[in-house]
Amino acid sequence: MLRVFSVAYWAFIGITCVVFFAGAVVVWLVTLPFDRRRTVLHLYSSAWASFYVYVNPLWRLEVTGRNRIPWRGPAVLVANHASLIDILVLFALFRPFKWVSKQEIFRVPLIGWNMRLNDYVPLVRGRAESVRRMMAHCDRLLEAGSPVMLFPEGRRTSDGELQPFKDGAFELAVRHQVPVIPIAVHGTRRALPRHGLVLRDRVDVHVEVLPPIEPHDDAATVKELARTSIAGALAAP
Repeated sequence: MLRVFSVAYWAFIGITCVVFFAGAVVVWLVTLPFDRRRTVLHLYSSAWASFYVYVNPLWRLEVTGRNRIPWRGPAVLVANHASLIDILVLFALFRPFKWVSKQEIFRVPLIGWNMRLNDYVPLVRGRAESVRRMMAHCDRLLEAGSPVMLFPEGRRTSDGELQPFKDGAFELAVRHQVPVIPIAVHGTRRALPRHGLVLRDRVDVHVEVLPPIEPHDDAATVKELARTSIAGALAAP
């Protein structure tokens, strides 16, 4: 039954994305003259993504600490990455941030096109030139007052354990002297593991925004503090 439900669920997403993307184009056109940060379009995209979480009867989502993410002003948001649906549940924060995401997703029809409309940041992992372009793009966004969201592990965990963090997010925070806001995402790996698209049985998912870390002069220190914060939250009962 879960296989049948999974097929129906992914088909439902594929079909409804056409309608949601048409709405995104309208929002983008209407707000383009006055919304340079594309905040309205991002909030529309957040509603689009969250819709697929809240209509799924197998998932129950709780978000705590949302008020720690600013509505205005730059910040670097970092979250652990265990599942494809991390992206959906993090959109449920409903705060105006910009995603850093792998280049392949930008090529997905409708979803990738919407990411480009939102001015999200593409990245080809392992390519130095792409990393430089990504950092420069994030520099521009932070200077314009937009928070950026990154998965500092770089890829989804294969065994559920928190992986080492890469330096990029924390170098951005130190360079711009903006806070790092750690986010612990609980339960998504149980809902949808890294390999396969068959949904699991009922799962409670919790997105927990943790206290901000003020910028230091040393990116390594900020990185360690952020990782410790997320690891502690994930280990808590």
